[in-house]
Formats: sequence, structure tokens, C-alpha cells
Amino acid sequence: MLVHAIRIRAFAKINLDLHIAGVRPDGYHELRTTFQTIDLHDTLTLTPTRGPFRLACNDPACPADATNLVWRAAAVVWRAARRSGDPEGVRVRIDKRIPLQAGLGGGSSDGAAALRAFAAFWRIAIGADRLRRLAAALGADVPFFMKGGTALGLNRGDVLRPQVDRPPAWVVLVLPDFGVSTRDAFAWWDSGTRVGAEPPPSPVGFGGQVAPPAANARRGNDLQSVVAERHPEIAAIADALARAGARQAAMSGSGSAVFGLFGSKRAATAAAATLRAPARRTLVARTLGRIEFQKRSMPFRVKRSV
Repeated sequence: MLVHAIRIRAFAKINLDLHIAGVRPDGYHELRTTFQTIDLHDTLTLTPTRGPFRLACNDPACPADATNLVWRAAAVVWRAARRSGDPEGVRVRIDKRIPLQAGLGGGSSDGAAALRAFAAFWRIAIGADRLRRLAAALGADVPFFMKGGTALGLNRGDVLRPQVDRPPAWVVLVLPDFGVSTRDAFAWWDSGTRVGAEPPPSPVGFGGQVAPPAANARRGNDLQSVVAERHPEIAAIADALARAGARQAAMSGSGSAVFGLFGSKRAATAAAATLRAPARRTLVARTLGRIEFQKRSMPFRVKRSV
């Protein structure tokens, strides 16, 4: 039997820079980071079914319970529709390509995509402002995945300032055979009390957008050194990407993925082949501007056999 299902793409991000100004009174860290979406993505498929909500993933390491943001998104949209009890009548499959514990935002992106998808599946009209509030309730990084492109993240990373999209680039992702817990990475930073000077604010450009930082603006990732102290491969991979011609190479977020930016697909593909090794794998992606991201991240209907 054929049924109408909802499918949606959940795109990854890299952090072009990440600076920590200190620890906030609420225990979170004061951040200043530049998010950039890339075209590596998970795919979520929502299929009607009888009985309670169910979640499955092709990656056995991905949780399929209430700790997954997709599960939490289902509950949030269900309540937003003023429905009683627990979500029901749908099962979700996550086809995961964004690796776990890599600093690429896979869980947060899945959560943001799920909010859109459940609203479409249950035919619930949720305004953009309310959808952003629901995203913020799921996690600090989730609101970014409602907009995409290039954006400055402040406070916990949840206060966003859109930037003029950076020029398109090809991205080599080098993925070691280990992950890094975000909680651990920040704890390592705390233990080293590495509080540096806050970078200068970016100038405001046209239309209220934040203009790209000047060429001499402080780049880098404050978490990279503390993670590399425990995993020296991180620094070695960044150096290897730079030697392979990357115009920028750094760890993304709290790691463990390291990215390099290249001007052409040929150069990126060659670098990816050079850095491939038994204990790590490489992927080639490209950056996504805001308009392209928003077009490609909308839910769409498909027919599935059940």
C-alpha cells in the first residue's frame, strides 16, 4: 500500500571561528562564533502509522529515544497544536550522514528539520516567530538551522546576527575515528581557564546584516587547542589541510571534525584523497548560502510503500 510521507533534509554546519569570552552567571559559556551551513545532510522521513510515535535511525549510535531532539521536537509541535497525551500516528526514520560528536551540528539540525516536518505532517500552521521560539527551547544551536547561510552567533550561540553570505567554497571534512563530547570540550577549556580578549564587533552592513569581518579579524577556534591536547591528531590534520592548500583549516565547534576551505572542487577532491587514512575518513562538501539553504531545507511529500 502506498502512503504519503513527509521528507526533509537536515544540513550540517561548520564554525568558521569560535571564541569564548568566559563563563556566564548561568553556567553557560559566552560565545562568539560564525556559523556556516554546508550541503552534507541527514534525511528525515515521516510516515503515518498506527499507535505511538516511533523513531529509528540507520546509525546504531544515534539515540532513538527522548534524548534525541527529533523526539523532543515531536512533543513540542504536538503541544503547540494543543493535543493531549503523547505524539502518535507517525514514525520517523533518520538516514544519518552527519557523524555524531563531530562539531557539525547534526543533532541540532535534525531537531530544526523535525519542527518543520511535524508541522507539515500534522498540518499545523506555526508562524515563523513561534517556530524560532520552539527551536530555541530545543537547544542553543537549533535556531541557526531555521535560517542557515552565514550567521554570527552570540551569547550561548543562540542570539543570531545574519551576515552577508561568504563567497562559495568547497569544504574538505576530515573525520577521525573518535568523537568529542561538547560537554567534555568545554570542561577542558574551563580547567585551563583560557579566557582571552573578546574580538572586536563586526561592522553592520546593508539591510541590518552584519558585514563579513575584515581580513585581519581574529580567526580560529578557542576549543581546538584544548581538544588537541587530548587528541593531537586534530592539530596534525589542520596542519595537513593547510599544506594541501586550504585557505582556512580548523576544528569545527567542539570537534572532532576538522575542515579545510578550498576554491575549487578539484583542489578539494585532491586534498581529501591525500588526507584519507585508515584511522580517519574524508568527505567533500560545499557551503550553502541562506537562500539555497532555505529552498533545500523545506519539507516535501513523497509516496512510500508500507
